[in-house]
Amino acid sequence: MEKSKELIYGLNDRPPIRETIFAALQHLLAIFVAIITPPLIISSALKFDLDTTGFLVSMSLFVSGLATFIQCRRFGPIGAGLLCIQGTSFSFISPIIGAGMLGMFNGKMNIEMGLSYIFGACLVASVVEMVVSRLLPYTRKIITPLVSGIVVSLIGMCLIKAGINSCGGGQSAVDAGTFGSMQNLGLALLVLVSIIFFNRSNNRFLRMGSIVLGLLIGCVVAYALNMIDFSSLKGSGSLNIPVPFKYGLNFDLGTIIGIGLIYLVTAVEAFGDITANSLISGEPVEGPVFLKRAQGGVLADGFNSLLAAVFNSFPNSIFAQNNGMIQLTGVASRYVGYFIAGALVLLGLFPVVGKVFSLIPDPVLGGATLLMFGTVAAAGIRIIASTEITRKAVLVMAISFAMGLSVELVPGILDKMPDIIKNIFSSGITTGGLTAILANAFIRIKE
Repeated sequence: MEKSKELIYGLNDRPPIRETIFAALQHLLAIFVAIITPPLIISSALKFDLDTTGFLVSMSLFVSGLATFIQCRRFGPIGAGLLCIQGTSFSFISPIIGAGMLGMFNGKMNIEMGLSYIFGACLVASVVEMVVSRLLPYTRKIITPLVSGIVVSLIGMCLIKAGINSCGGGQSAVDAGTFGSMQNLGLALLVLVSIIFFNRSNNRFLRMGSIVLGLLIGCVVAYALNMIDFSSLKGSGSLNIPVPFKYGLNFDLGTIIGIGLIYLVTAVEAFGDITANSLISGEPVEGPVFLKRAQGGVLADGFNSLLAAVFNSFPNSIFAQNNGMIQLTGVASRYVGYFIAGALVLLGLFPVVGKVFSLIPDPVLGGATLLMFGTVAAAGIRIIASTEITRKAVLVMAISFAMGLSVELVPGILDKMPDIIKNIFSSGITTGGLTAILANAFIRIKE
């Protein structure tokens, strides 16, 4: 296909090294915080120690680099062969926290036991997305834009609880009796306002780096308030050696089913991201070439999440924001992806990188994630708005949101249920998502 006139470098072009590095840095700026935030949120919710948190952050960077390289390079049927950037997914945070709590409860609050349940479920359930990659035309009839929009909205809505908890200071503040203090809430508000301020700028570099700048301002103020102690960085090893299955594997059927549903929705989202990427890159968006890329990209999405579980990280997904970066830079060359992948792998190999970001105080992280999770919910609403909202569609939305939010707002409603029922439906995302799929099929909405 002829290269788009808006592109400076097409898919298979090789930009000069200086321009390649510059484009790669802009992509890194757009994704770095998004990659490290899920492990920070999960670690905070499960009260992991600094060393464990730092290691999980490092492995998230390392695996994101491997996943990006696989997507861009394409190995056999695995990979889209496009400038598709992958990173740790927000979509899985809620069920992962649930899996970790289950494992730690069974293991008498043992961190390794909690992580073994998380990685066991993520590894087995990743097969769902790999199977779906071979059945894309049929899957899209089940996971319609309405269903996908409902699930994405629920992901954002359910995660807002974690964001506001961090704004108050997290579990450590609850234990210290300072949760919701003026200092914690003021710091979170400062970060939130800073991000909004930079995001409204006409300068594209300030806009792209708004989250990074907001976190930086928050950390500077937090350090001045003695909320950050760098002494804990002493003794950090010189190199992280990725060890497969470091925490072992354990399995729970209910957790696997819940996480499997998220993989199902993620597969459909990945298809949409690959379509947008192909369009922006001046490549076909229909026909055998496109179908091969789409199936390879979704297959890689699942395979990379399996790889993440092997290397002690959380599920990966294609980052939609990088499609916007291709438009901004005019560079669609997949060779830029190799540089991005290499940088992420290198950052993941140095323990000090993970530990530095593990020191970010909860209120600082909360101010940023509150906005990010709200954006996820808004993205879901946008997907819903792209469909025809008929009376039947409103009925599907009503029952799905009601069921999903009910178990989040009143978790005790499932206390008398068998363990397998509790483990499946304790997540509002799983409950609302399954309800949306069944309700949509039952009411027979045609889209």
